[in-house]
Amino acid sequence: MLADIRYWEHKATEGHFAIPHFNVWNAEMLMGVMDAAEQHRAPVIISFGTGFVGNTSFEDFSAMMVSMARTATVPVITHWDHGRSMEIVQNAWKHGMNSVMRDASAETFEQNIRQIKTVVDWFHPRGVPVEAELGHVCDEAVYEDALAGYAYTDPDQAAEFVERSGCDSLAVAIGNMHGQYSSEPKINFDVLARVHEAVRVPLVLHGASGIGDEDIRRAIEGGIAKINIHTELCLAAMEAVRAHVDESFLSLERCVRDAVRDRAASKIILFGDEGKAE
Repeated sequence: MLADIRYWEHKATEGHFAIPHFNVWNAEMLMGVMDAAEQHRAPVIISFGTGFVGNTSFEDFSAMMVSMARTATVPVITHWDHGRSMEIVQNAWKHGMNSVMRDASAETFEQNIRQIKTVVDWFHPRGVPVEAELGHVCDEAVYEDALAGYAYTDPDQAAEFVERSGCDSLAVAIGNMHGQYSSEPKINFDVLARVHEAVRVPLVLHGASGIGDEDIRRAIEGGIAKINIHTELCLAAMEAVRAHVDESFLSLERCVRDAVRDRAASKIILFGDEGKAE
């Protein structure tokens, strides 16, 4: 069933668990995630983003995402991740995404606010929530180099940003990074605690693939209500490909779907999301 991300993010914040956000861009990833959600009675977010359009036609694939969300027996949110322009997030909504992230985090503080508010003013009358990012979660890089110039979320700006932009949830930059980490992630829990104290909207952790289980649990206790996973699904899929490379393509696809299911299930359990759909 299609669900409202605002309800589940607030429920997660109050209940000290996190809603898993899974980027999916092919049938095996989508079906594997949905298999895990159904088996573990877990609300989930299925998401697409610009980085995947070279692999998959979103305008066609979105119909499958929406269809599977609607027919699921657990709550499912359809989401656009890291929308870099108004046109991109409007297109996402047009094709069935009922939640969007407008990412202007690479801009200045004032420009970030202005761009998010423009999106919020357009989407809120249509009942669509908007996620924003303060600070900047960098793209995949050598982690040590990324940390040297890392743009942490400024807790002193967080309340003003949320109030003036009108965003419904806030992605934080606390030492997390997209892609694979080249060394142990160093999560700044002091920044997280100060942001959580400053704002009343749910907090989001991007780049969670590769962050240790204890740090994930600590982040959830510290106020994280939504956690994004993509790289680990890809790694699980590649492990399955290597293990079954000599099998037929039909068999190989099923093995990839099962591997994605199992990895998604492990995150559902870790995030405390299991059974929350009941």
